[in-house]
Amino acid sequence: MIEEQERQLGGRVLVADDHPLTREGLALAARAAMPGVTVVGAGSIGEAAEAARRGSWRMILLDLQLPDAHGFSGLLTLQMHAPVARVVVVSASEDSHLVEAARALGAAGYLFKSLPLDALAERLRRVDVGHVAFPPIDPSAVNVGDLKSRIDALSPAQRGVLIALADGRSNKQIARDLDVTEATIKAHLTAIFRKLGVSNRAQALLAVQPLMGGAR
Repeated sequence: MIEEQERQLGGRVLVADDHPLTREGLALAARAAMPGVTVVGAGSIGEAAEAARRGSWRMILLDLQLPDAHGFSGLLTLQMHAPVARVVVVSASEDSHLVEAARALGAAGYLFKSLPLDALAERLRRVDVGHVAFPPIDPSAVNVGDLKSRIDALSPAQRGVLIALADGRSNKQIARDLDVTEATIKAHLTAIFRKLGVSNRAQALLAVQPLMGGAR
């Protein structure tokens, strides 16, 4: 009953940012762009992922600098838990390399926090009707398209292990967090190494560095 009422009112938008004032500003922009939406805030990727697993989301607004995220690991995590939602990166960084990496990874937009509220709302409105919202392309920006295609080849479980690996967790920690055996984690790692074209953990971390460590 509650979900049906929310759909009639315009659905739900998740705002993931660890600064309460910024969350409120983004919530205002979302409500201006999509009248009637219910806005839910999260201060970490952990909170956002938990929310993403519950129900459907019309849009997700994501800050790259959340305390428990490394580079684009937050984007990959939310895409894994809410595959249908359109995820828009909203960042204080105007680095063109980050913009193009977000585009290659399938984000629906990359918006600068310096934009006025009405400009943010206009771009969110554009994303909501099926367009994308990115600053002009910089030809010198890094191309991560090939890496994205390799990550796309990973299963959801393998992608989760890769994100945990980038966080520096051991096999034992990853197994405990994902509630599986260490043997299962080792099997996932073998498949990950093969799909990324590497032979060990260190090489895998280097391969995904443009995504996991690029955000500032």
